[in-house]
Amino acid sequence: MDELLERARVLEGAVADAMRQLHAPKLEQRLAMLRQRAAEPDFWQDNQTAQAVMKETAALETRLGPWRRLQVAVSDAGELLELGDAHLQAELADQIACLEKQFDDLKGALLLSGPYDDYDAIVNIHAGAGGTDAQDWAQMLLRMYTRWAEQHHYKVTTDDISMGDEAGIKSVTLEISGDSVYGKLKGEHGVHRLVRLSPFNADNLRQTSFAKVEVLPKIEAPDEVAVSDKDLRIDVYRSGGHGGQSVNTTDSAVRITHIPTGIVVAIQNERSRLQNQETAMTILRSRLAQLQLEQHAEKISELKGPNEQAAWGNQIRSYVLHPYKQVKDLRTRYESTEPDAVLDGSLDPFINAYLEQHLGR
Repeated sequence: MDELLERARVLEGAVADAMRQLHAPKLEQRLAMLRQRAAEPDFWQDNQTAQAVMKETAALETRLGPWRRLQVAVSDAGELLELGDAHLQAELADQIACLEKQFDDLKGALLLSGPYDDYDAIVNIHAGAGGTDAQDWAQMLLRMYTRWAEQHHYKVTTDDISMGDEAGIKSVTLEISGDSVYGKLKGEHGVHRLVRLSPFNADNLRQTSFAKVEVLPKIEAPDEVAVSDKDLRIDVYRSGGHGGQSVNTTDSAVRITHIPTGIVVAIQNERSRLQNQETAMTILRSRLAQLQLEQHAEKISELKGPNEQAAWGNQIRSYVLHPYKQVKDLRTRYESTEPDAVLDGSLDPFINAYLEQHLGR
């Protein structure tokens, strides 16, 4: 009986640690607020907002429910063991073993325990140093993340794209929707470096190119990241480039500047100014949320501008196609000798290595 009681106490402590890593009190507070909103008489008057609230509520209940039930069951088993009833020993031994297995099954959720890990993701890719090669590299990364998303049956939407002068792309903004997409992709945030024989060089010389990847949690609800109107400068201008009918003949493109941080978001893909402005505000809130995480700031007003960690030259991963074949993550030291497979979307080993390294941080 003493051995069983010790196992129950160890399991109870492990569950408590897991709840802290899940930020359970904060999630419970958010869940209570969402339930309160859903109970308001006019809740369904704004159907789009109501559906977003219900979706988030369901996601939080799915994340917290199993842990809460496990916590109660472990506590109940511990109380019975403390009574020292020998007649219950065999039954309690089976129960503790079952609870230990449940804990092992749930531990994988701890890899995705950040405050926004269950959100959809906004992925921005920007060509960096390297000219046409860098723009081609940015397009290769676009294909890599699109293929990864397709393999996981996630939805990919292109919000904005700027094509390269000769080949590739200068920049692109994607929305990737699915189960815990931001939590899985957040480790891709940073500078990616490519080394290869350049297809754009007459002498076929080795070329090093850089592209910057931004991964942001998609913040749709305005109350999640409160942005003051007085901190915004909104400019409207005529769209350029390819677009649907009337896109290039109306002032529908929108550029929003967050004055305190200097963050600028420009969107021109949609036909109407209102659609572009809504998309731009979603991306702005998402960037501010990401910046808040990086700078450990409690309030948006405390943010001081883009974090230096996102500066050029601080590459997180190198993709070498010549003179040898290797992809190496410079943070986790995880390596692959199959860059073609990685560039075709086989990113999960790199994603899991990052999540395991940062578990509980």
